[in-house]
Amino acid sequence: MTNLPRCCTSIFRNRLERTTFALILVCALTIVGLPTARAQTLTVLHNFTLGGDGASPVAGLTMDGTGIFYGTTARGGYASLNCPYGCGTVFTLTRRHSSWILNPIYSFTGGADGTTPEARVVVGPGGLLYGTTTGSSVFGATGKATVFSLRLPPIACKFAICPGEETVLHRFTGPVDGSGPGWGDLAFDQAGNIYGTTSDGGSYGHGSVFELTPSNGSWTESILYSFTGREDGNQPKSGVVLDQAGNVYGTTLYGGAVGWGTVFELTHSVSGWTEKVLHSFGSSGSGPYGGLIFDSSGNLYGTTQTGQVGQGNGTVFMLSPSGDNWTLTTLYSFPAGFTYPYAKLTMDPAGNLYGTTSYFYGPGRYPGGQGSAGSVFKLAFSNGSWTYNDLHDFDGRGDGGGPFGSVVLDANGNVYGTGSSGGAVLYCSGGCGVVWEITP
Repeated sequence: MTNLPRCCTSIFRNRLERTTFALILVCALTIVGLPTARAQTLTVLHNFTLGGDGASPVAGLTMDGTGIFYGTTARGGYASLNCPYGCGTVFTLTRRHSSWILNPIYSFTGGADGTTPEARVVVGPGGLLYGTTTGSSVFGATGKATVFSLRLPPIACKFAICPGEETVLHRFTGPVDGSGPGWGDLAFDQAGNIYGTTSDGGSYGHGSVFELTPSNGSWTESILYSFTGREDGNQPKSGVVLDQAGNVYGTTLYGGAVGWGTVFELTHSVSGWTEKVLHSFGSSGSGPYGGLIFDSSGNLYGTTQTGQVGQGNGTVFMLSPSGDNWTLTTLYSFPAGFTYPYAKLTMDPAGNLYGTTSYFYGPGRYPGGQGSAGSVFKLAFSNGSWTYNDLHDFDGRGDGGGPFGSVVLDANGNVYGTGSSGGAVLYCSGGCGVVWEITP
């Protein structure tokens, strides 16, 4: 969290403890060496209203094989004493001719079912949606932190409002079983077991990696690893990914050799799970908030919040295996002003990388000196090198702002995502958020 203006510091710290970032967009930074934006077209597909459809979509979207999108909002929907601004929703977004129809399919109540989903839902075993709720929010919501599944409404409800059926698979009680499931995606192994992280709790209070195993209609939680907060890592904010052998990989925001975060691996043997730190961040960047992705060659890709020493705000990196060691290569360092890429990257079939930065400001870039409330970027790989393309700069108003979630691509190369703030509806402070599409 270095280099934040004073007006941002307390707000930003709260969001790193399972909150949304919408309020930080009032703060300004100075940008140097702004990359050239490419000719792209952004269309807002939905403006959230803080009503039944929800508001503040912190996470990105998930797309199924039929082109239907699924997402979550951190507030809106059912309002209660626990959730004065709503407890959050799960929604579907479906194209109908030239229009898009958003239907909320579940509204959290703030009770035993959980509250404030800040992670994506993912399609898992049985065609169900799986996700987590954090249980708290800067907007005053309090409730349970959970892992849940959601059975989709019948296909006849494709363009109508029909509720899904939610089942709580695990309710976190903390601290030993973990608390504060992060905003990363859940992951599944070939047997249908679920893996995820909590940023707090565990045996030492510095976060954990957990597994949920199904048995006779219920789920049993096992803590695979509890972080000590020292060289092994501290506060895994995102989820994990698995390789074909079932090894588990993830990042921690803090900890490591100099306290600036790690990439870790968990391997399983008859004696249990063993953690190995693949990289401790330092001069190569710091604060890897987002999760990891694999390519077909077994390389890992991710981002850091802050950049290499003296080189701006944030990086995109690759970790390549070589025997028992891993080598880190910085693919791109964001210039000063491009700040905090939080989301897990997305890779297209050609090996290009897509992601978001949470916000940046550039004097004179917009009329009246307005800056940008985030960006969407592409790193194109060609002839052994990476080229940065700025796909869109958000103004924090009609086109949205605060794109903290991952993006998703369709077969035509169109890019879809969410803005946690901005949009046409101003009931929320800073806007209620949007779903957007970028076309080449």
